[in-house]
Amino acid sequence: MMLSADEIREFRRDLLAWFARHRRDLPWRRTRDPYAIWISEIMLQQTRVATVIPYYERFVARFPTFAALADAPEQELLASWAGLGYYYRARNLQKAARRMAATGKFPATYEQIRELPGIGEYTAAAVASIAFDLPHAVVDGNVFRVLSRVFADNTDIASGAGRTHFAALANAMLDREQPGAFNQAVMELGATVCLPKKPQCLVCPLAVTCRARAEGQQTDFPVKLGDQKSVEETCVLFWIVRDDKLLVWQRPPEARLMPGFWELPERAELPQVEVGRRLGSFRHGITFHNYRFEIHEAEAPQDPGLCQWVRMEDLAALPLSTILKKARRVLEGDQARTGARAVAGAL
Repeated sequence: MMLSADEIREFRRDLLAWFARHRRDLPWRRTRDPYAIWISEIMLQQTRVATVIPYYERFVARFPTFAALADAPEQELLASWAGLGYYYRARNLQKAARRMAATGKFPATYEQIRELPGIGEYTAAAVASIAFDLPHAVVDGNVFRVLSRVFADNTDIASGAGRTHFAALANAMLDREQPGAFNQAVMELGATVCLPKKPQCLVCPLAVTCRARAEGQQTDFPVKLGDQKSVEETCVLFWIVRDDKLLVWQRPPEARLMPGFWELPERAELPQVEVGRRLGSFRHGITFHNYRFEIHEAEAPQDPGLCQWVRMEDLAALPLSTILKKARRVLEGDQARTGARAVAGAL
């Protein structure tokens, strides 16, 4: 059941007043520059705020305008993005920046922003509302959670019909006089108070309005049916060093995932190599896949195939995959602990 006109006004007033007092001081909230806001929204896709902050600050310092981003060498762009994952985002950023460079301006309407590479409805609405005060509601996981609880709405958020339903509800609740602040306030509430497992109802500005809280069913919402089960997989990586050079391979430009990034070889790259001593292991999650990577030493092959020898000191300048970086940290950590034990034993 929809709220009354008075309840909607109260909802907006209480939410915006709370946001004015409790909003986090995030670097992209200190600007109205649509370029900077756009960069932050792309980085925040499937990435935590705490992780994004240092990447965002370095990225906008290195590429302060869409013209600078458009002209950036791809290897430098990927190196600046390395560690954030989902590297197609960086490539789409540059494609979009080149479109802007061709026109000489950042698009100023929702429809024009939506046409940029890598921009969906959520990102277009966020940039349009925050940078240009255009009345377009954002809908993401936080918004689903807040609205489904406020209305005790059991519509399945995983269905296409459910997403359409909540998009219409979000637009109905949107404060059209302050769309940017309102959108940020709803997302902030979902990220800091209306939490998935332990909602902080006692400090929520919408506690009086929230029907799920009134019924004691906060954690029953949102409803999401048909969750996909995780897939477990173990992979073997080869750590092969010769004359202070590491054997690695580069994903080709046409690769579907992470083109241009450097990886440690696996059995597919070195089918004839014999697996040697296990050096370490680590876990890595990608969407619904949980990987366990085991790092093994091996003899240097006579035919490295597509692999190349790269000096260890040159690795820092290359766009390295997260897997390679994690493997290197595991081994460097083991070496440091071994050295510490040796020093302690000598004392």
